[in-house]
Amino acid sequence: MKKLDDPRHLKRVQIIQDLFARSFASGKTLRQLADETVRKIDKVIPQIDPLIAQSAPAFPIDKIAKIDVAILRLAIFELKYEKREPVKVVIDEAIELAKQFGGDASPSFVNGVLGDILSKDTNKK
Repeated sequence: MKKLDDPRHLKRVQIIQDLFARSFASGKTLRQLADETVRKIDKVIPQIDPLIAQSAPAFPIDKIAKIDVAILRLAIFELKYEKREPVKVVIDEAIELAKQFGGDASPSFVNGVLGDILSKDTNKK
Protein backbone atom coordinates (compact mmCIF):
# COMPACT_ATOMS: atom_id res chain seq x y z
CA MET A 1 0.00 0.00 0.00
CA LYS A 2 1.30 3.41 -0.91
CA LYS A 3 1.62 6.03 1.76
CA LEU A 4 -0.32 9.19 1.05
CA ASP A 5 2.29 11.17 2.97
CA ASP A 6 5.15 10.06 0.69
CA PRO A 7 6.97 13.25 -0.41
CA ARG A 8 6.88 12.22 -4.09
CA HIS A 9 3.13 11.63 -3.88
CA LEU A 10 2.59 14.96 -2.13
CA LYS A 11 4.65 16.71 -4.82
CA ARG A 12 2.47 15.14 -7.53
CA VAL A 13 -0.66 16.20 -5.65
CA GLN A 14 0.58 19.80 -5.60
CA ILE A 15 1.41 19.66 -9.31
CA ILE A 16 -2.02 18.36 -10.35
CA GLN A 17 -3.66 20.97 -8.12
CA ASP A 18 -1.65 23.68 -9.88
CA LEU A 19 -2.45 22.22 -13.30
CA PHE A 20 -6.12 21.99 -12.35
CA ALA A 21 -6.14 25.63 -11.23
CA ARG A 22 -4.33 26.57 -14.44
CA SER A 23 -7.16 25.09 -16.49
CA PHE A 24 -9.46 27.84 -15.19
CA ALA A 25 -7.04 30.68 -15.99
CA SER A 26 -6.27 32.12 -19.37
CA GLY A 27 -3.48 34.15 -20.89
CA LYS A 28 -2.61 37.20 -18.80
CA THR A 29 -4.77 36.09 -15.85
CA LEU A 30 -2.60 33.02 -15.33
CA ARG A 31 -0.78 33.51 -12.06
CA GLN A 32 2.96 33.04 -11.97
CA LEU A 33 3.56 29.31 -11.79
CA ALA A 34 5.93 28.84 -8.89
CA ASP A 35 6.75 25.17 -9.37
CA GLU A 36 9.40 24.41 -11.99
CA THR A 37 7.72 21.16 -13.04
CA VAL A 38 4.40 22.93 -13.61
CA ARG A 39 6.18 25.52 -15.79
CA LYS A 40 7.82 22.72 -17.79
CA ILE A 41 4.50 20.91 -18.25
CA ASP A 42 2.82 24.18 -19.24
CA LYS A 43 5.34 24.61 -22.07
CA VAL A 44 4.63 21.16 -23.56
CA ILE A 45 0.84 21.10 -23.17
CA PRO A 46 0.52 21.78 -26.94
CA GLN A 47 2.34 18.45 -27.52
CA ILE A 48 0.61 16.55 -24.68
CA ASP A 49 -3.02 17.44 -25.38
CA PRO A 50 -3.08 15.94 -28.89
CA LEU A 51 -1.86 12.64 -27.39
CA ILE A 52 -4.80 12.70 -24.98
CA ALA A 53 -7.19 13.54 -27.81
CA GLN A 54 -5.86 10.72 -30.01
CA SER A 55 -6.10 8.20 -27.17
CA ALA A 56 -9.62 9.23 -26.14
CA PRO A 57 -11.26 10.16 -29.45
CA ALA A 58 -14.80 9.80 -28.05
CA PHE A 59 -14.04 12.51 -25.47
CA PRO A 60 -13.03 15.97 -26.69
CA ILE A 61 -10.42 17.34 -24.30
CA ASP A 62 -12.67 20.22 -23.25
CA LYS A 63 -15.31 17.66 -22.18
CA ILE A 64 -12.94 15.54 -20.05
CA ALA A 65 -13.01 16.35 -16.33
CA LYS A 66 -10.35 18.98 -15.69
CA ILE A 67 -8.83 16.96 -12.86
CA ASP A 68 -8.44 13.95 -15.17
CA VAL A 69 -6.75 16.17 -17.75
CA ALA A 70 -4.38 17.49 -15.07
CA ILE A 71 -3.50 13.94 -13.97
CA LEU A 72 -2.96 12.84 -17.57
CA ARG A 73 -0.79 15.86 -18.36
CA LEU A 74 1.45 15.12 -15.39
CA ALA A 75 1.69 11.41 -16.19
CA ILE A 76 2.40 11.98 -19.89
CA PHE A 77 5.02 14.58 -18.99
CA GLU A 78 6.70 12.11 -16.65
CA LEU A 79 6.55 9.32 -19.24
CA LYS A 80 7.64 11.25 -22.33
CA TYR A 81 9.72 14.18 -21.12
CA GLU A 82 11.18 13.50 -17.67
CA LYS A 83 11.65 9.74 -17.98
CA ARG A 84 12.96 9.53 -14.39
CA GLU A 85 10.53 6.98 -12.98
CA PRO A 86 9.72 3.53 -14.35
CA VAL A 87 6.60 3.39 -16.53
CA LYS A 88 4.77 1.20 -14.02
CA VAL A 89 5.41 3.69 -11.20
CA VAL A 90 4.07 6.62 -13.24
CA ILE A 91 0.94 4.73 -14.27
CA ASP A 92 0.30 3.41 -10.74
CA GLU A 93 0.68 6.90 -9.31
CA ALA A 94 -1.64 8.40 -11.95
CA ILE A 95 -4.28 5.80 -11.12
CA GLU A 96 -3.90 6.51 -7.38
CA LEU A 97 -4.30 10.25 -8.02
CA ALA A 98 -7.39 9.54 -10.13
CA LYS A 99 -8.85 7.46 -7.28
CA GLN A 100 -8.06 10.21 -4.79
CA PHE A 101 -9.28 13.22 -6.78
CA GLY A 102 -11.34 12.02 -9.75
CA GLY A 103 -14.75 10.49 -10.20
CA ASP A 104 -15.69 6.83 -10.14
CA ALA A 105 -14.65 6.29 -13.77
CA SER A 106 -11.44 8.34 -13.53
CA PRO A 107 -9.01 5.53 -12.61
CA SER A 108 -10.05 3.31 -15.53
CA PHE A 109 -10.17 6.30 -17.92
CA VAL A 110 -6.66 7.45 -16.93
CA ASN A 111 -5.35 3.89 -17.15
CA GLY A 112 -6.92 3.41 -20.59
CA VAL A 113 -5.56 6.65 -22.04
CA LEU A 114 -2.05 6.04 -20.70
CA GLY A 115 -2.14 2.42 -21.89
CA ASP A 116 -3.16 3.53 -25.37
CA ILE A 117 -0.38 6.13 -25.54
CA LEU A 118 2.20 3.58 -24.41
CA SER A 119 0.97 0.94 -26.86
CA LYS A 120 1.29 3.46 -29.71
CA ASP A 121 4.87 4.23 -28.60
CA THR A 122 5.67 0.50 -28.47
CA ASN A 123 4.23 -0.04 -31.95
CA LYS A 124 6.42 2.74 -33.37
CA LYS A 125 9.61 1.02 -32.24
